[in-house]
Amino acid sequence: MTAETAPRTAADDGRALAAAEQALALEIAGLEALRAGLGPDFARAVNLLYATKGRVIVTGMGKSGHVGAKIAATLASTGTPAQFVHPAEASHGDLGMITRQDAILALSNSGATPELSDILAHSRRFGIPLVGITARSASPLAEAADVALILPPAPEACPLQLAPTTATTMTLALGDAIAMALLDRRGFTAEDFRVFHPGGKLGARLVKVADIMHGPQDLPLITPDRPMAEALIEISARSFGCVGVTDDAGRLAGIVTDGDLRRHMGPDLAARKVSEVMTAAPKTIRARALAAEALAIMNAYKITALFAVDDDGRPVGILHVHDCLRAGVA
Repeated sequence: MTAETAPRTAADDGRALAAAEQALALEIAGLEALRAGLGPDFARAVNLLYATKGRVIVTGMGKSGHVGAKIAATLASTGTPAQFVHPAEASHGDLGMITRQDAILALSNSGATPELSDILAHSRRFGIPLVGITARSASPLAEAADVALILPPAPEACPLQLAPTTATTMTLALGDAIAMALLDRRGFTAEDFRVFHPGGKLGARLVKVADIMHGPQDLPLITPDRPMAEALIEISARSFGCVGVTDDAGRLAGIVTDGDLRRHMGPDLAARKVSEVMTAAPKTIRARALAAEALAIMNAYKITALFAVDDDGRPVGILHVHDCLRAGVA
């Protein structure tokens, strides 16, 4: 029986949990030290990157490269144009991706990664702003950078002190901090975020009522003085299962739904006036509200359609639960 196939014991589980807790404790301690050390250099780095007219070029080798690719993606999705450039590829032509309008964010724990040398030289030759993230202030990267963000000394979570763990966690967190500071500086909003995330659950969560509602031309509407016979025709023609009732000023004063029809069912229903059957003060939503909010209202009150109204209470659209489901809002 090999070690790989030996039965797992309670002692094995205990050792695994202890190792995990130790690793997390060391990385948390590293993040706490990083937070405590934030200061003027961080603000200078954010100012430099904010002033960039082009893109933030993120670069790093090995584990720093993997972290850098994620930082570039976070920057790009939160309002700061960014691109990851692999330092080895940069030495074979990809330096052409970096323009004088860009800024460089270079990552290297040692600050002496050989593959970064050509990018550093390129930045200095053409006066391209350079921000470095490194653990060593006396390193080529720190000395070349316009702003050097120095990671605090912290033991790696790796018990051998070989695999980059705490250092990469701090670098990633510092990149996120830069991205969030830039997001705040730019006044980046949820609507801006949706522009960059049109697909998937994130995009669906940020869809607004106005994006998926049926517009004014599709509204089932009637006035309260009309006979219910006309209301029944309007309900059938529009297929929303309801008709909105508007007052003399065009405001939504009530609604007639399938449920109202069942409650008032009788031989004289068609001859009755709409005002006698309608439900007054129906639930509504603003067109600028999130579709998820509209769906929550429909679920809470067990209704299948919701009128969107303007600030004066006039209907401007209607949203059916099926519209939400088709848009992935659930």
